[in-house]
Amino acid sequence: MKSLVIAEKPSVGRDIARVLKCNQKSPTSIEGSKYVVTWGLGHLVSLAPPEKYDMKYKEWKMEDLPIIPKKMKFEVLKQTSKQYGAVKRLIHRKDIHEIIIATDAGREGELVARLILEEARNVKPMKRLWISSVTDKAITEGFKKLKPSKEYDNLYMAALSRAEADWLVGMNASRALTCKFNAQLSCGRVQTPTLAMIAAREKEIKDFIPKPYFGLTALGRGILFTWQEERSKSVRSFDKQKVDRIFSELSKKPLIIKNIEKQKKKSYAPALYNLTELQRDANKRFQYSAKETLDIMQRLYEHHKVLTYPRTDSRYLSDDVIPTLQERLKACAVGPYKKIASRLSIQTIKGKPAFVNNAKVSDHHAIIPTEEFVQLDKMSKEERRIYDLVIKRFLSVLLPPFEYEQTILTATIGKEIFTARGKVVIKQGFKEVYDGMDEGSDDEEEVKDQSLPNMEKGEEILSILLKQTSGKTTPPKPFNEATLLSAMENPTQYMTTHDKNAAKTLHETGGLGTVATRADIIEKLFSSFLLEKKGKDIYTTGKARQLLELVPEDLKKPELTAHWETNLSRIANGNLDRNTFMTDIQSYSMDLIKEIKTSTGIFKHDNLTNKICPDCGKKLLEVKGKNSRMLVCQDRECGYRQTISRTSNARCPVCHKRMEIIGSGEASTFICSCGHKEKMDKFQERRKKEGKDVTKKDVANYMKKQKKEAAEPINNAFASALANIKLDKDE
Repeated sequence: MKSLVIAEKPSVGRDIARVLKCNQKSPTSIEGSKYVVTWGLGHLVSLAPPEKYDMKYKEWKMEDLPIIPKKMKFEVLKQTSKQYGAVKRLIHRKDIHEIIIATDAGREGELVARLILEEARNVKPMKRLWISSVTDKAITEGFKKLKPSKEYDNLYMAALSRAEADWLVGMNASRALTCKFNAQLSCGRVQTPTLAMIAAREKEIKDFIPKPYFGLTALGRGILFTWQEERSKSVRSFDKQKVDRIFSELSKKPLIIKNIEKQKKKSYAPALYNLTELQRDANKRFQYSAKETLDIMQRLYEHHKVLTYPRTDSRYLSDDVIPTLQERLKACAVGPYKKIASRLSIQTIKGKPAFVNNAKVSDHHAIIPTEEFVQLDKMSKEERRIYDLVIKRFLSVLLPPFEYEQTILTATIGKEIFTARGKVVIKQGFKEVYDGMDEGSDDEEEVKDQSLPNMEKGEEILSILLKQTSGKTTPPKPFNEATLLSAMENPTQYMTTHDKNAAKTLHETGGLGTVATRADIIEKLFSSFLLEKKGKDIYTTGKARQLLELVPEDLKKPELTAHWETNLSRIANGNLDRNTFMTDIQSYSMDLIKEIKTSTGIFKHDNLTNKICPDCGKKLLEVKGKNSRMLVCQDRECGYRQTISRTSNARCPVCHKRMEIIGSGEASTFICSCGHKEKMDKFQERRKKEGKDVTKKDVANYMKKQKKEAAEPINNAFASALANIKLDKDE
């Protein structure tokens, strides 16, 4: 008799099969003497669309809403039905006596496997493999510690409840908005509050009134002293007359050193990476989108096997990982990391509270290297960059703190206080990893560190250059992907209520969405033309601003997710019956539809052009995608779309900004915002001279992207409503 192992993806399935010594390969599975390994392709089974309950739902009508099935139905996804059929046959094979669930260790991974097994009507015993990396060692150890699947039944109930709740709320609310306002409008409990946060930031910026402030500096003996208000200790004053008066009074007076304070200080390495923190840093340093970083991490995890599971929300390790750290250090002791990693690998490593905390590790620990030997030359530039971030952070937490002596000079000119600050490094500590570059915060300090000469208390500096300074307060910055990820992770400042329990839940559960889904949520908001980019900054579109006026108020609040996550956690812990939760969700869906039906709002396209749709004859809308501009049909049933320009990676020879490509193929033109233009042939000729030829492959890839976009039914209303409630999106 054999055991059937079900992995989530083929790549992981192949790794497990190799470790289990399964060698008989087929397109859908790999078999050995004791095990048969098969896989999903992500989800193979999904919640069925409304027309599976009744064909009348294929046509969207307000009078049919809300759609509340008595029992939720599931269906095999058409695009992966062949693989499902193969898995089902293996489940029912007579020589298979048990099933081992080996999908990703988490709520959604549990759902992937359980839906396949439910749809296939499995009655055989089930066990669970729970591992955080897919190295040979992790897989081998995991198979020695298989657990009964019953231990994860409540986790499955929580995952199923989340999926069904998002289906009921997202499907019904999106259909209602679309029917009511005859426009492609969709909403969801994660995407809509995210949109509302961006709109709130835009309002802050718009309403902000700059306020002038003033200050003083004194330069003497090569030291820049900064004036400090005596009571508030602020280096700024909003009272210009006061600063003018002080400046006048202090002219030609000496500066006297009143106090020299020296303190030895330590700063510690930042915490290990979870996915969101890594996405933030990759966006700040390399301008990678959240989705790009996740995709790169997935390759480093699945293909190269050099980093642990990426979809983690923890920044800590558990005690059981500590004995493996030396082996991990030996594995990554290559290239620029060799010196430090080799040194650390022969030392005794103790689990410090700074990076070891069992209570702060749920499904998966922080992202760290695996025990797999690293081949840097096999990685792409993008993979090297992300790997570099993770390894340096890993090495830094194992090193001692950065030690320095902080010197603060306090001086007076007349009765006014001036201060200067300097720093002398004692031990580089963890900063050795960063070659002296600061790995600290982005905060701009008002009194900056400088190199200070030896000074004596009571010393006078007679020759002083006194200068007035001024500036204006600045509004908050627009969101970019890095700061938006931070806001999604901790959205409590955007709560409209002062519910401390809801704020606590949002903090504990990781905010809006999960580490695994935030990237997809942001991408969906761009692809739905609710967000647009201007440089690195993110803004709402006119469509988004109107949607936020029309959508029920409750759906815009982060508190909704807090309420759901509280109950989902209780289901996962066995403290709440899922039927109770689903009854509440059904009632909530009914209330939402009632509110939308009675709404008096109006939706008006503010991006209508005079260009006519070649398919249906209606006027086209001009929309901005994340990296392109398009014309799409205003009729959601039509689905026509045409890309008119795309942001390229080609830099303008005049101002070095990225240029837009207008047109297609050899007839396309590169245009820059500075006014520079050049045809494709001229561009290729210039690049050739620079030694940076644009190949036929580059042009072919661009054309392929255009064709793919043209084929996608952007205004398909059913697809629009479902887009944010697929089971592989934890929204």
